[in-house]
Amino acid sequence: MYRAVGASFEKDDGAERSGAAPPRLMVVTSDKGWPYTLNAPQGPIKDFFINCEVDRVWQIVNSNLTEWFSNFDLSLNPSPARRLLIGTPGIGKSMAAGSYLLYHLLHYDIEKLQVVVHCFGEKAYVFDKTAQTVTKCKDKTATESVVDGLWLRGMNGYIIYDVAKKGTPPATIFIPASGWGMIVVSSPKVSNYDEWAKQLKARRIIMNCPDEMDVKAMSTWMKQGVKTDEQAKYWKMVKTHMYFVGPIPHHIFDEESFNERCGAVRFALKSINELTVKEYFSRGGESPWYSEDPSHKLVKIVRELYADSEMFFNAPICVYLKEETFERFLRLTEYNSFLKLLLASKDIIFPIFFECFALKSFTESAFVKAMANKLTELEPPTRRQAKPCVLKLNPELHPKVYEGLVPSEYETKIRKINYGVLYKPWVTNFPLVDAFFFMESNPMTLVGLQMTTASQHHTTAS
Repeated sequence: MYRAVGASFEKDDGAERSGAAPPRLMVVTSDKGWPYTLNAPQGPIKDFFINCEVDRVWQIVNSNLTEWFSNFDLSLNPSPARRLLIGTPGIGKSMAAGSYLLYHLLHYDIEKLQVVVHCFGEKAYVFDKTAQTVTKCKDKTATESVVDGLWLRGMNGYIIYDVAKKGTPPATIFIPASGWGMIVVSSPKVSNYDEWAKQLKARRIIMNCPDEMDVKAMSTWMKQGVKTDEQAKYWKMVKTHMYFVGPIPHHIFDEESFNERCGAVRFALKSINELTVKEYFSRGGESPWYSEDPSHKLVKIVRELYADSEMFFNAPICVYLKEETFERFLRLTEYNSFLKLLLASKDIIFPIFFECFALKSFTESAFVKAMANKLTELEPPTRRQAKPCVLKLNPELHPKVYEGLVPSEYETKIRKINYGVLYKPWVTNFPLVDAFFFMESNPMTLVGLQMTTASQHHTTAS
């Protein structure tokens, strides 16, 4: 279920539901495969997955069509709203969202919409619903000729233009002047869409990455019919891949794709230098996507609503790469300089990394001494004697080293825990605290740090 937010829609998690839990995922199947996959090396793909992010795209497009067809004076608004769909590369914009739009538009009321065009850069498939024919066009000239002919015959249509891997942006004159809607599907690379979107005043739809439960549902479908233990083994593999490279379906469902992505990620991490650190924080939103950059492998785009419009920010693609990137930044930048970069950040990266930076501050003597003198200690329950804060009495016992703790399921050997080391668990549901360290005092003391301002710290018992 969805709720209207300005000119957009968002999933309504608070909507009351009765009976069985709603489905996490839908699967749409075509015996002959979908146009996007007809030339795939492994042959046409028959199934694609629909999660709430994919369905949300159709809900917005459908709302635009309904609004336009309800407009009795079409001269005031001669065409449905133009749309621009942007999402992190590899999450299924083309395969899932593009194919899902095609499916619904082909089933749309033929009295209102007679033509659907699905373009992939130079190539296109033109579906004439009235004649029940499909015309395959090998270049833009042929596509424009077919589309113009159908428009001159008085037909209404809708174009799904998928910017190809080579980055072939649509021409501003590609779409007929009236009676036709259009959506461009693209990665965040600005040159793919910028000129077209400005000229046609296209409104954005930002597609978030799938979450863990979406990915788990996908892996279950892929292994349907096999033994339960084999399903569990496959999901464990996919979950491990997702932990290291993020929830990108294109890279996590098989070892070959995962290994290739890992190589790209390692290169991206090694490519970070003092200059790229400054670039990473000083430019936000679209700016880092104006050119090809290895750092794109380390981030995902996240939807934000602003003044009834959708925009995107960059965020670490997963916890593991967030921590790896943060540690790399710290090795390249002085403490105070890094703080200045954080404060100057124009992106959602700022609050995410600021929590890490605040934890890292406990390894700095000046910070610990200043903080220890201003501690406000909580009163213990009645009948229990108050004890002085050990860090306040011995600030020099603060941790001197910062280390990340990879989840035990991904550790290759047993880790020895030492005094004076600030340990930061690289999971989001570690019980109660965000980091901890041991002080070599009498008695030995564990100091836990919780930096979050959330009302709860979610965790799952194993």
